[in-house]
Amino acid sequence: MIKCAVCDDEPLMARELSERLSAYLSKKGDSPFCIECFSGGGQLLESGRDFDLIFLDIQMQAPDGMETARLLRRQGNRSLLIFVTVLQECVFGAFEVEAFDYLLKPLDNARFARTMDRALHVLAQDASKSASRSVLIRQGASCTVVPLEQLLFCEVQGRELYLHQADKSVLHCRERLEMFAQRLDNRFFRCHRSYLVNLDHVRSIQAGQAALFSGGGIPVSRLRERDLKQALLQRMREREG
Repeated sequence: MIKCAVCDDEPLMARELSERLSAYLSKKGDSPFCIECFSGGGQLLESGRDFDLIFLDIQMQAPDGMETARLLRRQGNRSLLIFVTVLQECVFGAFEVEAFDYLLKPLDNARFARTMDRALHVLAQDASKSASRSVLIRQGASCTVVPLEQLLFCEVQGRELYLHQADKSVLHCRERLEMFAQRLDNRFFRCHRSYLVNLDHVRSIQAGQAALFSGGGIPVSRLRERDLKQALLQRMREREG
C-alpha cells in the first residue's frame, strides 16, 4: 500500500490535493493507497506515522513546512517530501531537507502527474531492493550470501555468532553482534544482549520469550520486552500497509 500525507492549513487546498492524489492513484490502479490529511506541521509530527509520500505546504503556522521537514529528517524520516506552495523563491531551501520535488500553486495537472510518475518509480525501486536484500557471511576463506527474509535469528555463544535460517540450517562466523546488526535492516530487533530476531518470524511475545512461527522461541530481556512489542506492532503496520 502507498501511504500518503497531505499537510496544509488551508482546508480547501488540502481537499483539492487529496482529491487530485486520489484520482491519480486510482487511475494507476497498481497498488492500494491511503491518504491522511493534517492541518499543520505539529499535527503531522505528533502522529508519529510513517508515510511513503508527504505533501507539505510551506506557509503554515509554526512549525511551517520547511521547519516541519527539518524536524522529520532529524527524526530519521526518509519519506519522499514534496513541497506545495506559492513561494517560488523557497525552492533552494528544499534542497537542504532533500525534498523530492517542489510544486507551485495553483497546481498544474501535467506537472503533478510527472512528479507522481517519478515518485511511484522510486517507491517501486525501494520496495524491490528491500525485498531482495541479503547479507554476506564470511567463514574463513569462504563466503555465503544469506537473504534477510530467510534469517530467523542470530545468537552469540562465546566468540561465535550463530545465524539460524528458515531451512533449519545454521551458519556461524566470528563477528560482534553489534557490528552485524548494523548490516541489517529494520526488520531485525535486538531482543536480548545475545540475540537478534527477525520480526517477520515472530508469532508472539510472552513470559520473556519470543515464539517463532517455525516453532521454538528465543529469550527476551525484561528491559527490552516493551520495545520489542512496539517494534513488532510497527513492523506489522508496515507490512499490512
